[in-house]
Amino acid sequence: MALREQLRAKAAADVQKVAFFEADDPKMMEVVGELTKAGLSECFIVGDGETLRGVAEQAGVDLADVHVVDLADEEATEAFAVRFEAVPDCQFKSKAIRRRAKKPMDRCLMMQSLGDVDITFGGLCCSTGEVILGGMTYIGLADGVDTISSLGIFNIPGWEGSEGPLLGFGDAAVCVSPDPEQLASIAITSAETVRALMGWEPRVAMLSYSTDGSAEGELVDKVREAVRIAQERRPDLAVDGEFQLDSAIRPEIAAKKVRRESAVAGKANVLVCPDINVGNIGVKLVQNFAHADAYGPMLQGFKKIVCDCSRSAPVSELVGNVVMSCVRSQALKEA
Repeated sequence: MALREQLRAKAAADVQKVAFFEADDPKMMEVVGELTKAGLSECFIVGDGETLRGVAEQAGVDLADVHVVDLADEEATEAFAVRFEAVPDCQFKSKAIRRRAKKPMDRCLMMQSLGDVDITFGGLCCSTGEVILGGMTYIGLADGVDTISSLGIFNIPGWEGSEGPLLGFGDAAVCVSPDPEQLASIAITSAETVRALMGWEPRVAMLSYSTDGSAEGELVDKVREAVRIAQERRPDLAVDGEFQLDSAIRPEIAAKKVRRESAVAGKANVLVCPDINVGNIGVKLVQNFAHADAYGPMLQGFKKIVCDCSRSAPVSELVGNVVMSCVRSQALKEA
């Protein structure tokens, strides 16, 4: 069974609740319609009710099984604000809660923080920074995590690695120039993400232009320190480096360059790039020259699943991103 079908089957087996704060966009409304029709998620669309129903009608989407959270409904918004205000250690004053509860993204994240939904999804009409700030405000960082980052999954035609044609990669989208602590955090969260999404036992390679001491310099020192921190924080995870790309994924190269025992060298299933320059260029190289499909990137590091989608993504890709988020949410609950 192909990756897409595997993930859809998992999502349908334990349906998660997803809140959409941009369903007034026709493309996002189509996503809601496809997910609902296929039984892949329980959808909550948040915004002006009249506008949402009009967009649904134009897009041919049946809202019979979709929850419409109408921000124009003053009574319902007040009842929600009262619930949110009653949360212990609520950081907002009464007026601020009521003001925020009328904004689609804030309302979705507030609902998620209360447990009304499992996932918040959006990004077509706002920046990644806005989504991250909202997630930090209402959801917060997972325990032991220093930074929000991203992870993607490559499906590389003709490649046969430790997970067949599949390979995890991060962070190529969020953290621009991570310091050693942040880089260690990216490695740890990437391991948790692939375990949740793919069911893999993660083997995380920290990439560099040096392999195990073959070069010296400030850039190498950063990666080495990140490896040390990650191993100290999570000795249960297989995180190792510093490795050049070929030493990380090719056993015959690792055998020549890594002259010590390593659970990762030559058989990594997750690659962590030292900065966003390397990550972004690496992704584009693999996509353009190897004609690989890249699933994601998925935001990671929050206590719950918060999603930022690409503004140029087609409906099929957006549906796939929601499905991946649902599978991750299932694993998070189990953990």
